[in-house]
Amino acid sequence: MPTFDIVSKIDMQEVSNAIANSMKEITQRYDFKGSKSNLELKDKGILLETEDELKAKQVIEILIGHFVKRSIDPTVIRLKNTEKASGNTIRQNYDLLEGIDQAASKKIISEVKNSKIKVQVKIQGNELRVSGAKRDDLQKTMDIVLGVNLEMPIQFVNLRD
Repeated sequence: MPTFDIVSKIDMQEVSNAIANSMKEITQRYDFKGSKSNLELKDKGILLETEDELKAKQVIEILIGHFVKRSIDPTVIRLKNTEKASGNTIRQNYDLLEGIDQAASKKIISEVKNSKIKVQVKIQGNELRVSGAKRDDLQKTMDIVLGVNLEMPIQFVNLRD
């Protein structure tokens, strides 16, 4: 019976490289001369410290540009909170979204069931396993899942016949 998994994973090494390249660009840019801007990778999240909202927005745009260059979907970062830090700076925490949450799983399952394709979808932790009798049904299911607006990157892995 053919199966595949629907997952949402991030290559953390590529995220680390994108952050390092962003920091290198920030230190070399003229408009950041003398500013205190810093990006760090912390526990499945990104910590940004800078002087004001405008610089924070510019730093995130630089980071997103490096994400795209490294084939990381920029929708994996979400602003968690913004807080004042010492020395007239601000600190922003960003979450890195990995795994398919319960609400997205239910949305995928309902869309697949509404399509009347003869496949079974099972939740396994933070990923989904799709199995069916025909490979064509699995490919139709992939098209349906790609059509669902999830606001997170998804990948199809472990395709087996």
